[in-house]
Order: sequence, then C-alpha cells, then structure tokens
Amino acid sequence: MDRLSRFARRIFALGAGSSMALVFLVIFVNSVRRYTIGKSIAWGEELPIYLTIYGVMFGIAYAYMTDSHIRFAVFLDMLEEKIKRFVLIACDLLTAATGVTLIFAGHAFAMRRGSVASSGLKSTGDWLAQITGIPWLEWVGKVGTWQYAIVLGGAMLAIAAILRLSERLSAPSKAKEPVAPLAAPAGKAST
Repeated sequence: MDRLSRFARRIFALGAGSSMALVFLVIFVNSVRRYTIGKSIAWGEELPIYLTIYGVMFGIAYAYMTDSHIRFAVFLDMLEEKIKRFVLIACDLLTAATGVTLIFAGHAFAMRRGSVASSGLKSTGDWLAQITGIPWLEWVGKVGTWQYAIVLGGAMLAIAAILRLSERLSAPSKAKEPVAPLAAPAGKAST
C-alpha cells in the first residue's frame, strides 16, 4: 500500500506541476506573439483558465495525500492521540464521500452544458477533428470537456482520502509515552 501511495503522490504532483507549467508556457508564448507580431493565439486566453482548474484539482489531491492542506491544526493538536486519530479517520471518510459527491455533481454539471462551445477553443477543436479525421476531437472546443475537471478532481480526492485512510489504519497507534525523569549529571549523585 505504501508503494501505491507514493505512486499516487507522484502522479498528483506531476499533474499539478505540469498543468501550471503549461499555463505559464501558453501565456508566455501568447504574450510574446502579441508583442512581436501583434496577434494572439485564439485559444491562448481561454486554455490557461481551464488548465489552471485541472492543476488545482491535482494539487488538492496532492495536498491531501501529504497532509499539507489547510486544517485546524491548533484544535487537532490539543486532542489526545487516540481522539486525534479518530478525528483524522473520520475526516478521511468524509473527504472520500465528498470526492464521490464531486464526481456525480461534476458529471451532471458537465453534461448539462457539455455541448456548449468554448469560444476560444471551438475552432481549434474543429481543426483537430478535421486534420486527424477523429470526430471526437471536436470536444476540445466544448465547455463540458474542461468542466470535467470537477469529476477528475473528485475522483482524485476520493482516491487520496482512501489511501490516507489506509495509511492511518495501518500505522501503529501512537500512545503518549510517560516522560522519564531526568538522569543526574555524570559524577554527581542524586538525592
């Protein structure tokens, strides 16, 4: 299970990093084109927005897998280890349920507006379908394709929560160990 968790962390980190790198690259190329030849790429304004959403979804899953997400650590740190473990397990279960809910809600949302054309990407999707002969590439120009980030994000969040739950359940419970009294310095007898 540890290997699977490490693999998931790498995939989530790679997805988040790649998305952000692509956002930078598209904006950079579009800016250079705009200031050198006076023309922007048609999809250069809209694609970074969608890539950012996908990057955030990968980042959410990565943050959950590494326990580096925002939480009320002050409250959690005040709890005994046994109760703290119970609360973290309950959070993992609730997060997995939230991920599954996002999958269904994201799918319904994307299907409702799935056929709406994305103004900046429609011509690119049509062009890709035409030159490759693959009709489903027209979906690159549809809003629903990019709204599926919610479905992907929900699935990754559910996977991250289930893996964290598995790690927590398999980890030995940390009981508070009694603090040993300080030993007397060498050469001095304690009284």
